[in-house]
Amino acid sequence: MDTLTTVQSRTYRLVQPGIMEEFLIDRVVRENEVVIEPTLSSICHADLRYYTGKRRPEALKKKLPMALLHEGVGTIVASKAPDLKPGQRVLIVPNIPGYLLDGVEPEDCCPACSGELGENYCQRGRFLGSGYDGIAQSRLVMPAKSVLPIPDEVPDNIAVLAELISVSYQAIKHLKDSFKTAKVAVFGDGPVGYLTSSLIHYLFRVETERLLAFGAIAEKLNEFQFAKRALVQDYDFDNGEKVDIAIECTGGHFSSSAVNQAIQMMNPGGRIILMGVTEELVSINTRDVLEKGLILVGSSRSTIPDYPPVVEAMKNPQYQKALKRLLPTQVIGIHSIEDLKQSFDETAEHRDWKKTVLDFHW
Repeated sequence: MDTLTTVQSRTYRLVQPGIMEEFLIDRVVRENEVVIEPTLSSICHADLRYYTGKRRPEALKKKLPMALLHEGVGTIVASKAPDLKPGQRVLIVPNIPGYLLDGVEPEDCCPACSGELGENYCQRGRFLGSGYDGIAQSRLVMPAKSVLPIPDEVPDNIAVLAELISVSYQAIKHLKDSFKTAKVAVFGDGPVGYLTSSLIHYLFRVETERLLAFGAIAEKLNEFQFAKRALVQDYDFDNGEKVDIAIECTGGHFSSSAVNQAIQMMNPGGRIILMGVTEELVSINTRDVLEKGLILVGSSRSTIPDYPPVVEAMKNPQYQKALKRLLPTQVIGIHSIEDLKQSFDETAEHRDWKKTVLDFHW
């Protein structure tokens, strides 16, 4: 194992919306930690909300300056952990629970880590790119338990999607038994809706006849070839097909309409999973929630144990084929902070359906 105690990292920080600066930061490397050189990363809507100043002013004031990006893979360049070696390709798990940072047991961390709620709600943890420097740096120091070796069968451009898919897995894994017979609707034709729908089909084995995807743009919705598809503006939610599970993946100002449309088509006793993020209050039809006995469950982020099932599913060539539909024809080479800023500017201005994937050259 390496004996180094510090490492210098070129860190591309967002100092205020639209403005990035490069910092050289000495990172401490402790026992059971690894040093990663990020190689591929993808831009999330959360990154764009910081970059474009769409977060609330108090949040920006609290969290900036910081390096963005939390979806990514990299190569270990130094290790103080016995099971991880330099040269290994690894997934970066951005949600770092407090017990790993403090070197204590989960039951001694916080109520979320010690109970059933889950470490994705840890009160003492850190999340990369959210008040804590993210992947946009040359040397990322992580707890060994917060990285996962990438199998040879999974290429980097597929593995880079694992974080976003793990968030979907965290939200719906408790429905595993229900998925065996339930009819399922997914609202949202963006990346989150697509990845959630494909996960339900390829990992949870919900066949096309029981999986209905809703969207507002036909071109995007046509990519969901593993599901039945319907445009929300054309569908008769009062008299159309009924479902047992609905998953809201829209976010923003579309959240209200998506949740209420889901309520309309739910069977009594059904579940609605809320995954879309919005900065505004959302009004919902509580009368029908009560009359139908519906259960609404919110979910945010993911945990370390959510990754292995996702990565195992990624070995499936058919699943890889579906995931590649979300990838761009070309990745964007990042050789400097100017390249990174330009990639954010272009992504913010041209919100393509496909993910923006960054290829770092440090």
